[in-house]
Amino acid sequence: MPLHILLILVIGGIAGIALLLHALGHSRPFDLSSAGTARNEWLRHWPTDQVAHVYLTPDAALIDTPQGPGLLRPFGADTVGHRLAALEETPRGLRLSFADFAAPAITLPLPPETRALWLRVWSESQNG
Repeated sequence: MPLHILLILVIGGIAGIALLLHALGHSRPFDLSSAGTARNEWLRHWPTDQVAHVYLTPDAALIDTPQGPGLLRPFGADTVGHRLAALEETPRGLRLSFADFAAPAITLPLPPETRALWLRVWSESQNG
């Protein structure tokens, strides 16, 4: 088979699969809009934890556990959950560092009242 025809078939096949997955709804980001869903997803990542509180935002959830707070975020059609190592306020939002050295720190732009709540939860977890 000539190379140019093979390339057309391969590229067309990949594009067709991508369009089919999108049309079937498999490209939607994970919906993290309820505390129950966030709790279940956290326990999927950390099955031995006991979730005390869930603080939802449109883009993430702060999960408060006796083992310390963590952040749960949508990651495509799945979620990712990391325990927090540090939390600090910046002019752009809250800067979160994770206990996993392979996970880079992020800055979440949050409204002032949510920032204050998350900083209070972090402070209480650090003080006992």
